Amino acid sequence: MLTLYIGNKNYSSWSMRPWVLLKQAGIPFEERKIRFDPMDDPDSDFKKAVLKVNPAGRVPVLVDEGFAVWDTLAIAEYLAEKFADKALWPRDPQARARARSICAEMHSGFGALRTHCPMNIEASLPQAGALVWRDQPAVRGDVQRIAGMWSDLLAQHKGPMLFGEFSIADAYYAPVCMRIRSYQLPVPGHVTDYIRRVCALPGVKAWMDASLEERDFLDFEEPYRLGR
Repeated sequence: MLTLYIGNKNYSSWSMRPWVLLKQAGIPFEERKIRFDPMDDPDSDFKKAVLKVNPAGRVPVLVDEGFAVWDTLAIAEYLAEKFADKALWPRDPQARARARSICAEMHSGFGALRTHCPMNIEASLPQAGALVWRDQPAVRGDVQRIAGMWSDLLAQHKGPMLFGEFSIADAYYAPVCMRIRSYQLPVPGHVTDYIRRVCALPGVKAWMDASLEERDFLDFEEPYRLGR
């Protein structure tokens, strides 16, 4: 049995990706959630727990019969090879290469969006989003790049997902859908429609529902909130 170590569902965008991928693909796994705490604290219980399975001290971590894989992209590739019948990457070689490219772009880029609009599924933050949109041109640039990317892929592959059928790419960008939704960042109507379809996926909906049930509000994860 696979075991996936994750953080708080409401906040952990990195954890969301492999969890949604496993759930949506119908791959059985056991979840081990480790509650976030201030990780710069030398007595962090989170760090102590994660270091037992990952020397990098971060989630997510996938453990397969004692073998640990960390980092979302490495986990996705491991699952794609282990469960080749699930076609987690697109089958067409060029589409597969493009899917890997946009996942790598997400993995290393869009820092402004991630910094100024941290994931918070429970929250509705239109006021904070409006301030970010007004004051952070790099966030506007990130969202415009993402919206343009999604638009091109949806047009090319005819939807409903980025490469037609659900793939690693959709799981990878699911946390971005959460950010755009929570902060109500302006995107074209067809992009909003794609976000709705992603939110309706059983794997994504299961994660969202569980995040709402947590009710574990961490002040250090919410520096932007103007009120509750």
